[in-house]
Amino acid sequence: RIGSATSLNSAVINTRLQELVRLFKERTEKVKEKLIDPDVTSDDESPTALHAAAPMPPPGGEPEGDKSAEDEHYCEMLCCTFKYRPWLDRLKTYRFPSSIDPLTNLMYVLWLFFVVLAWNWNCWLIPVRWAFPYQTSANIHCWLLMDYLCDLIYLLDILVFQTRLQFVRGGDIITDKKAMKENYLRSQRFKMDVICLLPLDFFYFKVGINPLLRFPRCLKYMAFFEFNNRLEAILSKAYIYRVIRTTAYLLYSLHVNSCLYYWASAYEGLGSTTWVYDGEGNSYIRCYYWAVKTLITIGGLPDPKTLFEIVFQLLNYFTGVFAFSVMIGQMRDVVGAATAGQTYYRSCMDSTIKYMNFYKIPKTVQNRVKTWYEYTWHSQGMLDESELLVQLPDKMRLDIAIDVNYNIVSKVALFQGCDRQMIFDMLKRLRSVVYLPNDYVCKKGEIGREMYIIQAGQVQVLGGPDGKTVLVTLKAGSVFGEISLLAAGGGNRRTANVVAHGFANLFILDKKDLNEILVHYPESQKLLRKKAKKMLKNNNKPKEEKGAPGDPLIIPPKPDTPKLFQAALAATGKMGGKGPLAQLRWRLKELRAMQA
Repeated sequence: RIGSATSLNSAVINTRLQELVRLFKERTEKVKEKLIDPDVTSDDESPTALHAAAPMPPPGGEPEGDKSAEDEHYCEMLCCTFKYRPWLDRLKTYRFPSSIDPLTNLMYVLWLFFVVLAWNWNCWLIPVRWAFPYQTSANIHCWLLMDYLCDLIYLLDILVFQTRLQFVRGGDIITDKKAMKENYLRSQRFKMDVICLLPLDFFYFKVGINPLLRFPRCLKYMAFFEFNNRLEAILSKAYIYRVIRTTAYLLYSLHVNSCLYYWASAYEGLGSTTWVYDGEGNSYIRCYYWAVKTLITIGGLPDPKTLFEIVFQLLNYFTGVFAFSVMIGQMRDVVGAATAGQTYYRSCMDSTIKYMNFYKIPKTVQNRVKTWYEYTWHSQGMLDESELLVQLPDKMRLDIAIDVNYNIVSKVALFQGCDRQMIFDMLKRLRSVVYLPNDYVCKKGEIGREMYIIQAGQVQVLGGPDGKTVLVTLKAGSVFGEISLLAAGGGNRRTANVVAHGFANLFILDKKDLNEILVHYPESQKLLRKKAKKMLKNNNKPKEEKGAPGDPLIIPPKPDTPKLFQAALAATGKMGGKGPLAQLRWRLKELRAMQA
C-alpha cells in the first residue's frame, strides 16, 4: 500500500511538472513573438496570471512575509512576473544609442545644455581673467580645473555625440555609423570644433598662463545656436526664452565693454586722469557702471584727456549706438512675434466695431458681437482654427483632427459600424462654432442640413405649447440633428428649438460634406441609410398611432358600453322580446351605422 501511494504521488507530480513545462514553453513562445513583432496580440496578455497559477502552495498555507517577498521578486526568466530592474542594474546595463535624432531626442538637448554652459564659461570669464586681476597664483588651480573640465565636454561632444547624429540624404534618414561619421567630418561644424580645441595651452610654459590663449574656445557658437533652435521647439512659450536671450546679448556687450575699460585704465594708469578708473571700490561693478552709461549714451561722463582716451571713447560711442539700436530692434521683433495673435484679434475686433458703428447697429447686437470675440479668443486662443491648420499637410491635419475629435465622433450611434477611414475623412470636415448664451442653434420648422456635436458647454431643447418648456438638456459629447444628414427630400424640418445654455462650443458637419465623403464608401452609405430610415420610423410611429393633433372629428368617439348592459342586450336578443331593451338595441345599431 505504501509503495502504491508513493507511485501514485510521483505520477501526479510528474503530470503536474509536465503541464507546467508545457505552459512555460507556450508563454515563452508568445513573449518571443511579442518581442519580435509588437503588433501580434494574444488572448492572455499579462504573464502574471500564469505566474500566480504555476507554483503549488504548501498545505499549511503561505505566510504574509513570503507573499511580500514574492511580490518584490525579480527574475530574468520570461515566465516570471515582469518588474523593473533596480536603477543601479539598469544604469549598468544601459547602452548608449548607436544613432541620435537631433530633432526629437531630449537627451541630446540636455547634452547641448552642458555644452552651452561650457561655452558660456569661456565667453564670459576669459575677458574677466584677462582684464581684471582676479586670476592669481593662489586660485590658479581652480581656474585651470574648470578650464579643462570645459575642454573635456568639448571633446566628448566631438567623439561621442556629433559622430552619432542622424541626417537626411535624398529623403532618407541615415543611421549608419560610418555614414554619420563621414557626414560630420565633412561638415563645417567639425572644422570649427577642431579649431576650438587647438592646444594653445602649451604656450603657458613659455609666456605664462595667459587667458587669451584660450580665446579659440569661444568659437563653438554653432552649438549655442543649435541649442536655441531645439529649445524653442520644445517650449510652449518660446518668446519668453527669446526675451531672456536678447537681454543676455545686451548684458554681455556691457560686460565686454567693462573689461575693455578696465584694461584701458590699467594701460593709462589707474587714477592717472579723471577719465580712467581710480582703483577705488569694486573694480568690476565700477567699470560695468561706466560701460552702461557709455553704451546707452546717458552722458555725465568725465571728458577724455589724452589721444588714446579720446579714440577709445569715440569707438565706445559708435559701438554703443549701433549695439543699442540692434538690441532695441531685436527686442521689438521678439515682442511683436509674441503678441502677433493678440494684435490680429484687436485689429479684427476694431474693424468689426467700426463697421457696426457705421451702419448704426443696435447696442444689444454690438455687445453680443464683442462678447463672442472675447470668449472665442480666450477659450481657443484664436478666432478661426482652420487658419492655423491650412498650412499643414493633409496627413498632419488628419492626425490633429483624430487626437482632438475622434473620441467624440466615434460615440455617435449613427456612425458606429461605419468604415473607420470614412470617419477620419469626416473629422477633417468638422467646423468649430461658438454660441453665446440664449443663442438659437436651430429653430423649429427649419430645414435641417447640419449635424451638431457638443464639444463644450450645454444646450437645451425647448418645446411645449409656448415653445419655451425645457424638454431635455444636452451636455458635452451629445449629438443632435444627425437624422437631417441622411433624410430624403433635401432634409427634414426641425421639430424643436435648440438654445445654447451658457457658452457652448459645437462641431458642425454639413450634409454636403458628408455626401461628398459617402461617394467613396458605398457600404457605409448603405448602413447609414438603413439607420436613418429606422430612426425616422421610430420618430414618426407615435404620430401615426395617435393621429395628427389638428384633425377634425365629425362624430366624437362614444364611450364603451358597460358589460352589464351588454349582457342584458344579449339576453333580450336571445328571447326575441319587443320590450324597451330591444328598442334601445335597435337604436344603437342605427347609431353605429351612422358612425360607419
